[in-house]
Amino acid sequence: MPKFRRGSGFPTGDLARVSVFAALIAVLGLPGALNVFGNAVPITLQTFGVMLAGAILGTWRAALAIVVLLVLVAAGLPLLAGGRGGLGVFVGPSAGFLLGWLPGAALTGWIVERGGRSPGIARLLTACLAGGVGMIYLVGIPVQAAVAGISLGQAALLSVAFLPGDAIKAILASIVVRGTQRAYPDAIPAVHRERLSAARKG
Repeated sequence: MPKFRRGSGFPTGDLARVSVFAALIAVLGLPGALNVFGNAVPITLQTFGVMLAGAILGTWRAALAIVVLLVLVAAGLPLLAGGRGGLGVFVGPSAGFLLGWLPGAALTGWIVERGGRSPGIARLLTACLAGGVGMIYLVGIPVQAAVAGISLGQAALLSVAFLPGDAIKAILASIVVRGTQRAYPDAIPAVHRERLSAARKG
């Protein structure tokens, strides 16, 4: 049964899950970053963690995990790939992709939640592609164009290099999430929400 903090409607278990996923995304930055074709925006594994957070935590908890991570980064902790941190990362060419993690994780979770108690692999893949790839690009490309002083078309062309890797991450994330949900049904956002509702009524 989920435990709730006194004076709060937020279960302590959810606080732990949010912290774990914020830490997971940070750990996925340890292998470092790769810049290709002269692109100032690096390729990292951290978007894989964003997809996992969205698909397992659902909309609001995933968004909160990203907020926690970004606040720590803004405070100066080197939690981004390549040991980056501090306010400077929010004004560089990759700032939009970084900020895109928030709506990206939330959209991933929202699509998975619409799948009810048994979101299939197709829905999970759609969620990871739409949120973990599409939404992040939607925010990141215009910001990169503005910061770098290039056209939207040029920024979009530079982002083409990310597509193969991001597609692979989306596929792997879908497989990992599906396996996790089968072994641990509470990892399904809709199931978790139902249990919390029952706990509150109980």
